[in-house]
Amino acid sequence: MLATSPADRHALIAQARQALLADGPAARTEVEPWIARSWRRCLARGLAPAQPVVFDPVSPHALRRSQEEHHHLLRAARPVLEQLTRAIAGMRYFAMLTDAHGIVVDVQGPLDRHDPRASAIGRVGVDLSEAAVGTTAIGAALAELQPVWLHRGEHFLDDNNHYSCAGAPLFDPQGRCMGMLDLTGVDVPERPELRHLVARSARAMEDALLQQQPHALLLRVNWPGCALGGEGDGLIALDADGYVLGSNGMARQLLPQPLRPPGSPLHCSDLMALPWMQLFDASRQRSACAPLDLPLWSGLRLAGLALPPHGAAIGIPAAAAQAPLRETETALIRRAVQDARGNVAEAARALGISRATVYRKLGAHKI
Repeated sequence: MLATSPADRHALIAQARQALLADGPAARTEVEPWIARSWRRCLARGLAPAQPVVFDPVSPHALRRSQEEHHHLLRAARPVLEQLTRAIAGMRYFAMLTDAHGIVVDVQGPLDRHDPRASAIGRVGVDLSEAAVGTTAIGAALAELQPVWLHRGEHFLDDNNHYSCAGAPLFDPQGRCMGMLDLTGVDVPERPELRHLVARSARAMEDALLQQQPHALLLRVNWPGCALGGEGDGLIALDADGYVLGSNGMARQLLPQPLRPPGSPLHCSDLMALPWMQLFDASRQRSACAPLDLPLWSGLRLAGLALPPHGAAIGIPAAAAQAPLRETETALIRRAVQDARGNVAEAARALGISRATVYRKLGAHKI
């Protein structure tokens, strides 16, 4: 929407709201389509713009359950939030993390606790879902699954017209929405560029969450010619058998996943047309920093880096570092079975793999 001044912009927003309440077509042209969709969802829920807004907290039990479910996200998000709050320190915006239901699980940044409009929403445990408080960046990002920017009168409820906010959804390593990241200010100038900042920060949190989960190999991928090692890389985490443990959004765009039954495992050989053990071999070589040529089944090719977790040697003892990977892997599995006194199920649990994998890896050898 184009406007020559803040006053013009506010007038256009007001015009769109009037058209929507009158069930007219202008709401589709004066604001972004996702805002009009959110307004209509609010109307369908029986909300009215003039009704007072109430920022209710959820029960202590519900909050505790949400924080326990998201403790990995909170840990991954902490360093990103520290950088983010430094970036917005002089702008009178603060940051909030919510779960997938719009419940606030963390608040960071320069929040003015003396301003009731800021302290009302900047609380862990408050419900800021669209169903509870109408159109906000939080509710819209969770409903639309895209980064959003919302300024003052674009909020559905009149009581929320003091806020300006940017929001971006957060996706877990399996591609499911797990929450969102929000930047909010009270009576602040419009800063639509915050939509890019919040989206970038959300992606950094997702990457950190993926990398902190246990994995045997991290594969960085991008188009040939793109420098690998930056924030634009696709990331794929693999277990020791080559199965995909998770990926980030860029990897899911670069490597569309084949159709398969829900919950069935995905192997990296389903994505790339090369022997999957080559990835593990490459991660152990001194030349691992050299990009790999990764052919896809579609005929396209990607560049990749195969990296052990945190620079380690995939859990392989130093004395065996030069042994072929298959031999070393078999030796480790055999040792785990011996330590478990022949109990294959116990050895599999200790290794973090399935019992069937233990049998398959040892093949015809006696256990």
